[in-house]
Amino acid sequence: MYTIHDAIDDFITHCRYEKNLSPKTIKSYGIDLAQMTRFLSHGNYSRKIVRIGKTELREFIESISFLKPKSIKRKVATIRALFNFLEFEDKIPSNPLRKMRIKIKEARDLPRVMDLKEISAVFKTAYGRHHNVKQKASYAYFRTLRDIVVVELLFATGARVSEIANLKVEDTDLTSGTVKIHGKGNKERIIQICNRETLDTLKRYRDDFKAKMDRAGGFFLTNRLDKRLSDQSIRIIVNDLCRQASISRKITPHVFRHSFATLLLERDVDIKYIQLLLGHSSIMTTQIYTHVNRERQKKILETKHPREEITMRAMPLFPLQDNKDYPFLGWN
Repeated sequence: MYTIHDAIDDFITHCRYEKNLSPKTIKSYGIDLAQMTRFLSHGNYSRKIVRIGKTELREFIESISFLKPKSIKRKVATIRALFNFLEFEDKIPSNPLRKMRIKIKEARDLPRVMDLKEISAVFKTAYGRHHNVKQKASYAYFRTLRDIVVVELLFATGARVSEIANLKVEDTDLTSGTVKIHGKGNKERIIQICNRETLDTLKRYRDDFKAKMDRAGGFFLTNRLDKRLSDQSIRIIVNDLCRQASISRKITPHVFRHSFATLLLERDVDIKYIQLLLGHSSIMTTQIYTHVNRERQKKILETKHPREEITMRAMPLFPLQDNKDYPFLGWN
């Protein structure tokens, strides 16, 4: 009897050894499929994979309806991938999800970004802490220089926190000024770093602490125990620097990524090039930054456009009764 557990084991093996998906993605798949398995078990449904159809899957999706739309969409995508695999391997006659109409409306939240003034404050804080260290042989010297490198890399490359944490010495060619980023799905992209101050900082850090990097297995960012700097440690570093820079709202490494993309867009960089820099497989993902840019554009034109200094209300072409025709203007 080929059970749901057998199916999941085969699917995870396929993802790990044939598709070469990242451990993080495989772990996420495992969590989602384990949740579905528990639901089927508690509902006394058949364990046979061929007996799991639209009814069972529809009820499972209803059971997770309390979750955020993004989480539901991810779990449905995981289940779809499982049954696509089973159909391809002839374990089931067809994917039951194919004839299910599943529409999950997800509110699009605009990404949080920092302006250049806030980013400058973070940089000044990081460089200031290092400048105040007097002993080059001290741990404080290493820690403060490494923290500068963290924010320099985040802002210079627009990379994800995991991509920065997994960066290796061999991925950095500081002579040519390039950094190789290993992104989602094992896709690689090359980011050119052109700022001289950034390159000088990265070179000094590499030259001073190459031995620590070697002991850490070649990872570029290390901790005091000569291990790879974790994603969570990078989040703590960013949070600490932003707090000391008197930025009250929560700033994560991903906000640097959003800011990188938004500021480039404001400087008229083509969105297709931004897509390549961010490693987005679809330009639809990158399009969200155009919405951020429109919000910024609106604020600029509301406050800076010279037409606001010209008023003709003393002799209007027609009386303005209210703002019903232009509710977005916010005036009567």
